[in-house]
Amino acid sequence: MKRILLFAATNIAVLVVISVVARVFGLDEYLAARGESFGGLLALSAIFGFGGAFISLALSKTMAKVSMGVRVIKEPQNETERWLVDTVAQYARQAGLGMPEVGVFDSADMNAFATGASRNHSLVAVSTGLLNGMDRNAAAAVLGHEMTHVANGDMVTMTLLQGVVNTFVIFLARVIGSVLDSALSGGRGQRRGAGPFYFLIVIVLQVVFGSLATIIVMAFSRQREFRADAGGARLAGRDRMIGALRALEGAQGEALPGQLRAFGIHDGTASFLGRLFMSHPPLPERIAALQASTVE
Repeated sequence: MKRILLFAATNIAVLVVISVVARVFGLDEYLAARGESFGGLLALSAIFGFGGAFISLALSKTMAKVSMGVRVIKEPQNETERWLVDTVAQYARQAGLGMPEVGVFDSADMNAFATGASRNHSLVAVSTGLLNGMDRNAAAAVLGHEMTHVANGDMVTMTLLQGVVNTFVIFLARVIGSVLDSALSGGRGQRRGAGPFYFLIVIVLQVVFGSLATIIVMAFSRQREFRADAGGARLAGRDRMIGALRALEGAQGEALPGQLRAFGIHDGTASFLGRLFMSHPPLPERIAALQASTVE
């Protein structure tokens, strides 16, 4: 709840600053002259920006199960599944969390992810490749990493951050699009309604601003991964967490698809420019951070 209130307060403060700036520079009068409401546009942008993010969060478990073919373990069918459920249950008790759903998905790559709408209604899933390719010490550390994501409320935090950036992408694309459309149409800001260039400009600006916003979101996500590694080290032991990351470094399989990428255990590899869009720091950096930490 504190996390949500902090984000809400931050977002409100930013909106107030934008409103003041718009008043000082006369942007609200400009939009009004074109038949547009500054406040209405800002509110509509927030509705669409946060609405899409929260719908995605609400459906995250269902989408993950369907897209990844996750089989939720209701009754363990073998000793490995029993160990998996028991380990997650132990970490949930230590973190004071409700028991997540635990699942397995078929993939030769070593990976795992956590998702869900809240800390007490989450899903933790691991690949068959991870269960077959890692020893239990390393696999336990991966589970600790994913449970730390759940305990930290990372799914909600990422949703709130995405909602904020979505709002400003939608809003700024339309405000700047309105100004550019008026200039290209030969108007002086007094013509009401959108001109012939408006929608094309808005689409282009949304792509550009959306890419810049993704860089911001991914930068936050990378910091979140360092915290999850530290949490995994606290739950399972630093040497085990380092061992898990080294096993992933040796395998270097594919990252998870789509929105699950940010909640997996690794993000594959990327070029120098591609690093700006990585949801996870490079594995050597994560290993070095753990080696330098005081976590035992």
